[in-house]
Amino acid sequence: MNRTAVFYALASAALFGISTPAAKVVVSAVDPILLAGLLYCGAGIGVTILRHLGQAILPPTGQTLQREDMPWLAAAIGAGGIAGPILLMTGLARTDAAASSLLLTLEGAATALMAWFIFHENFNRRVALGMICLVAGAATLAWSGTPTLAGVIGPTAIIGACVMWGLDNNLTRKVSLADPLQIVQLKGLIAGPFNVALGLWAGASLPGIFDALLAAIIGFLGYGVSLALFIVALRHLGTARTGAYFSTAPFLGAIVAVAGLGEPVTVQLLLAGSMMGLGVWLHLTERHEHEHIHQPMAHTHSHVHDEHHQHQHNAEDPPGVPHTHLHVHGWLRHKHPHTPDMHHEHRH
Repeated sequence: MNRTAVFYALASAALFGISTPAAKVVVSAVDPILLAGLLYCGAGIGVTILRHLGQAILPPTGQTLQREDMPWLAAAIGAGGIAGPILLMTGLARTDAAASSLLLTLEGAATALMAWFIFHENFNRRVALGMICLVAGAATLAWSGTPTLAGVIGPTAIIGACVMWGLDNNLTRKVSLADPLQIVQLKGLIAGPFNVALGLWAGASLPGIFDALLAAIIGFLGYGVSLALFIVALRHLGTARTGAYFSTAPFLGAIVAVAGLGEPVTVQLLLAGSMMGLGVWLHLTERHEHEHIHQPMAHTHSHVHDEHHQHQHNAEDPPGVPHTHLHVHGWLRHKHPHTPDMHHEHRH
């Protein structure tokens, strides 16, 4: 198990989880659809500045997006950056809070099910049980009474939003070897203005400068930096496992609410934390090992010279390791513990 990638996934979840109680500060003053747009704009603008001014501190960890990546990225933006928020806002307007919170826990399940049964990512009983524990913990934390599904339009729309975000996660995996900051930049700068325009078209008014700036900062950290870390985790852990770790976001957000906003520690919180802790432990202690074949391939990403990267270098390739350059993988058959990272997408 790549513990660094696990840390990135959990850090991504923590930043996103913190953004939820932080957004409560501005949600009462800003239309929800407009707020979604401002969050994405904050992510896009902030990461653009970080990408172009912070090269010395944060050099690219992947190749520049290629032409063949664009259809995958466009589909991911359409699903997760546009369709998802629209469906969510439609559903929230027609569904009570308890039912909405419980339904939103389906994102992790949707991500995993698509990864396993549509994109053919491998899993076993231990991974599946861990995913069940994480989703159950999120559902327990979200429970706020007996939900009533008065109609079908609202709940169906929320389920649709979860499906769109699950699809977004799987589609983003297809381009996860590219520079994550460039991916986040494009997602934010396309989805953000679109949702702002949609909110204004629906009758919302622009917020004050303080609320807009606060939303942008929350978006930069909770959506921009969080998504960049999520993408790096995707390339090393696969979609389902990264999505599983990301499912801890509600619990981590609740911990912040307890520490920062003085909310009480409840039996509900402790029970949810126990189930999520069990789920994370099941994933961390997973050991997947069998003989497998690596097909020849060429790509660009940050790497060291491990058993998968025994290649020749050209004079223009960067010195030292880890480094990033185009390299070719030859045919290789071997056996070792691995996760469904970008080098292990084989069938089982």
